[in-house]
Amino acid sequence: MEMKPIRCKAVVCRAAGEPLQLEEVVVAPPKAHEARVKIICSTLCQSDITFWRMQGVPGLFPIILGHEAIGVVESVGEGVTEVAAGDVVLPVCLGQCGDCPECSAKRSNLCSVLPFGVFPAAMPRDGTTRFTDAAGEAVHHFLNVSSFSEYTVVDVAHLVKVDQAVPPQVACVLGCGITTGIGATWRAAEVHKGSSVAVFGLGAVGLAVAEGARFLGATKIIGVDINSQKFEIGKKFGVTDFVNPNEIGDRSISEVIKEMTGGGADYCFECVGSSALVTQAFLSSRRGCGKTVILGFDGKGTPITIDPNELLAGRTILGTCIGGVKPKSDIPVLIDHYMNKEIHLDEFITHEIGFSEINKAFDLLIQGKSIKCIMWMDK
Repeated sequence: MEMKPIRCKAVVCRAAGEPLQLEEVVVAPPKAHEARVKIICSTLCQSDITFWRMQGVPGLFPIILGHEAIGVVESVGEGVTEVAAGDVVLPVCLGQCGDCPECSAKRSNLCSVLPFGVFPAAMPRDGTTRFTDAAGEAVHHFLNVSSFSEYTVVDVAHLVKVDQAVPPQVACVLGCGITTGIGATWRAAEVHKGSSVAVFGLGAVGLAVAEGARFLGATKIIGVDINSQKFEIGKKFGVTDFVNPNEIGDRSISEVIKEMTGGGADYCFECVGSSALVTQAFLSSRRGCGKTVILGFDGKGTPITIDPNELLAGRTILGTCIGGVKPKSDIPVLIDHYMNKEIHLDEFITHEIGFSEINKAFDLLIQGKSIKCIMWMDK
């Protein structure tokens, strides 16, 4: 049976920072190694806001943003056997082909067949788009997902099959940020029981780091944020102590954390995207064994300044993509932990709205009033 294009509603971002509007788009049938997915619900990540605001990037607009969602496979292209029509799937920005040396080994989660990247803003195998607007003009993809559309097309390497018993809004939040935070404690840092952890920035990713550290048995979890209200929020996810950099006088953050931990935290996580904060996180880690993990996205490529002598003292600093998680292998494990009531995911969901209210979701996140706002397609 020949598959046909589908006309549906989508939010097309046409210029940096402009209010988003629902438009009619045409979603082409999936090609080889692809699936067309009907989105059930989607949520908003800080990365969506970053690229929505991004000025002067050739070939970025028009674009359909969104990369945290859950959906049902509507149809599949040639050669797709991993999923079938009717399967519930979690689209993810990071591919896992399963065959390349990186996918086959523990050492890396960055697939070499389908390398991670924002550009080209198109399908990963042929560099073309599956979206056109009402005028027939091409619309770009975003992070291999583009979930701000009733239907989208995703490469099968970017789809994780999900147990239908999992509430869709819960599975939805595992698409990027929450998985990044929990994964960073589990896969990248390998936080050990009884350790001390410092989390720089208590947004969604930072709170997920705290949750991962709590789950893994860390006994002191220090939240660092300029918003003191984040302490009460953080307590739900295991934060035991708090530092507001604006309330410590002339002392540096690292001095305060060293005092609180008796020499430095075993693990530090930078979740903001500030090179200066990376330096403070590094200096807050324990000499001889401290690990600092960079999770924040700077966006400007600002260099990080680290004294080489501090590296010789045995501290390490590492970057990671999506927390070092292999999506197809590890996200089902996180779901199992949730179903067994071992990790908390419901608490990340602070708002639920209809898809047509997407600008409200942007406002809530920008104002710091939400952690995860679920946007339901059928409301």
